[in-house]
Amino acid sequence: MHGLINRAIQCYVRDNYGRERWIEVTHLADLGFSDFEAMLHYDDALTEAVLAAVSRSLGVPRETVLEDIGTYLVSHPNVEALRRLLRFGGVSFVAFLHSLDELPDRARLAVDDLRLPRMELCDHGDNRYALICRGDHAGFGHVMMGVLRTLADDYGALVFLEHKGGAGGSETIEITLVEAAFAEGRRFELGAGAG
Repeated sequence: MHGLINRAIQCYVRDNYGRERWIEVTHLADLGFSDFEAMLHYDDALTEAVLAAVSRSLGVPRETVLEDIGTYLVSHPNVEALRRLLRFGGVSFVAFLHSLDELPDRARLAVDDLRLPRMELCDHGDNRYALICRGDHAGFGHVMMGVLRTLADDYGALVFLEHKGGAGGSETIEITLVEAAFAEGRRFELGAGAG
């Protein structure tokens, strides 16, 4: 697993629950070190051990941890750059959804050896969509649930999301856009100092 992913898990725990909780997680996972290096690669089993340890430490299911990580990645001030990258996907939530097919390629432009699961958006009409995430690592769909929920709020859209499970290396999220302009969206400008 790419170190950026492991580092994101570490930062999620540290920024939300404190350094002491992260140290507890490292002991539960039997890491033998306290900090992931963002540009190294780690055995996938190590990532799974860390996720299990976070789940155990927080007393919540793995799926909840993954969704919370997705929320963290696009809402916490320490990772504002990712939110900005995703907001370049479109001026509306629907345009953003249609840009998700390109997200793995855009991620590789930033970090050449980062491999995200492939994503395919199916438009079923009547503001109903399905996002299919295909990859080797189960749980990415739950991360995307957190990302989608937070960015819907960011755009001011009211959406209903349902993780439909996974099989054969893919996970499906059903998305129903209830109202595109439900609330005033968060301000977004191209300039780096904007927020």
